[in-house]
Amino acid sequence: MATREHGAEPTSEDQSVRKLGLVAAINFVGFVIELIGGLVFGSVALLGDAFHMLFDSLAYIIALGATVIARRLNPGGRWSYGLHRIEPFAAFLNGVLLIPMVLYLVYESYQRYLSPVEIDTTMTLILATGGLLINVASVYVLQGGEMSLNERGAFYHLLGDAGASIAVIISILVIRFTDIYLVDPATAVIIAGLIVWSAIILLRESGVIFFQESPIEPEEVEIAIESLDDVVDVEDLHVWALSSQISVASVFVVDSTVTLDERDALVARIHDLLESEFDITHATVEVVAQHHEHTLT
Repeated sequence: MATREHGAEPTSEDQSVRKLGLVAAINFVGFVIELIGGLVFGSVALLGDAFHMLFDSLAYIIALGATVIARRLNPGGRWSYGLHRIEPFAAFLNGVLLIPMVLYLVYESYQRYLSPVEIDTTMTLILATGGLLINVASVYVLQGGEMSLNERGAFYHLLGDAGASIAVIISILVIRFTDIYLVDPATAVIIAGLIVWSAIILLRESGVIFFQESPIEPEEVEIAIESLDDVVDVEDLHVWALSSQISVASVFVVDSTVTLDERDALVARIHDLLESEFDITHATVEVVAQHHEHTLT
């Protein structure tokens, strides 16, 4: 009988841990600086950007913890797949954590609309520019190669942060030259919209994993398997994801092999195909001589 190594550990996790840790540290420093600046110099938009950085930093820490936990618990026993599902759970939690920040920004913006305050435009502009540089540095750390779900979540957060910093800079320039202080709370509402956009993306991407949507087209997998010699038909194919980096499959294959050695060789070819063409590193392949009825109840 042919035996296969069933991998469930993505090789890029060490790099992912380092990236997320560095980005979390960078953004926490940015949060502290912008928080102090927003409170001292009176800009609710800068304060909103600071809270965006704080929640981003917490999101990266959660993602970092999820990655470390998933690595350290080896599959086995009742945890047959390990804890790799903690990655989409952390991404979902990141999306949920964005909601209270949006509510706070909208509330604070409304208060500033009712009672505008004077803003130190020079210092606020300097701090907002520093925040933008921090976002650019964080994007540089994350970019390059295929990103995990949590890295993509961090990337979307950073895009929102960069947009927020640019919006703050523009609003401060407008205030500086026009003295229209209502631009500040209006900018904070725009930042809230960017945060909502980030949350929707994260909730959607983690949701498709939880609800087991196939990460690839099953029809393409069926056609590829059917193209192999000795394959008569493909039945009951299921493809799903444990995390953004681990895809799993199970399939029944009706074959025309004659000997056990031929059947073992066919199973090995199917595994090689699934891994090389579709990056499915853990698959259960059952080869049978006749059709079976498969029902899901």
